[in-house]
Amino acid sequence: MQTRNKTAVIAVGGNSLIMDNTRNSIPDQYKAAEITSGYIAEMIEEGWNVVITHGNGPQVGFILRRSELALGQVAPVPMDYAGADTQGAIGYMFQKALTNQLVKRGMEKTIVPVVTLVEVDPDDPAFVEPTKPIGSFMDRETAERLTAEQGWIVREDAGRGWRRVVASPKPKVIHSLEAIRTLIDAGYIVIACGGGGIPVVRNSASDLEGREAVIDKDFASSLLAVNLGAELFLISTGVPQVAIHFNTPDETWLPHLSAAEARGYIQDGHFAPGSMLPKVEAILGYLEAGGREGLITDPANIGRALRGETGTRFHPG
Repeated sequence: MQTRNKTAVIAVGGNSLIMDNTRNSIPDQYKAAEITSGYIAEMIEEGWNVVITHGNGPQVGFILRRSELALGQVAPVPMDYAGADTQGAIGYMFQKALTNQLVKRGMEKTIVPVVTLVEVDPDDPAFVEPTKPIGSFMDRETAERLTAEQGWIVREDAGRGWRRVVASPKPKVIHSLEAIRTLIDAGYIVIACGGGGIPVVRNSASDLEGREAVIDKDFASSLLAVNLGAELFLISTGVPQVAIHFNTPDETWLPHLSAAEARGYIQDGHFAPGSMLPKVEAILGYLEAGGREGLITDPANIGRALRGETGTRFHPG
């Protein structure tokens, strides 16, 4: 009997497609997707089954901004539909970029983006206290103006500027899970849970309804990795390793972390809420639900991290 290849869920941040404020066009984002796809193709070449998830914060922000500018001309785009739009658009970027990368390596693989609904609790407290940043960074003056004009809730984001925040409920149920599993077992490369999934709830009649929210893609990716029994949950972010005392003279990079050690660092306040904290919490959720190994690194170092040369590896215990 043929042994199944190991499965890795790879969560790619939506911000990773925005190289800087001067290069945020669709062609620019595609170039960034090409670069990341090259590193993912190396994993596939080494025999991994890969499931790709991705963020969408900046891209949803762009859609909503275009919608606001067009008010009076066309109907506005609700956030759940904006999330669906980005699943299609970013999924297409990675589908095309990764296909091209695999062809260069002489590999024939079919990449299948799946528009994924993720069910959340309608009573999740996140709907009362929005915290999820979306869209581009703004200066304080712009943030205050948009708050007054559009009724946005804006907050300062880790010293990097101001951003709009929306509700970020926890994912409960991933729809189309069996279809995703079937595609993986058939040898397809799946792109799923884009932007954390399209947030939906069950109403009093048990019908699905969309919500104005953004599910954290790392938490949705963690749930997906658990449900698929993935051997590896890899979060691709902007740094090669996790650090404590980040950006201080005492900065210390962490090549290995047990779940208990990571919990201790969280309790000591080492990880920023809008940055590294949700990533570490997502990996801990995966490990504590039976996952085998978590890994955080940046796209350029995925190969080296898999060989143990860099990255932060998380293990149970």
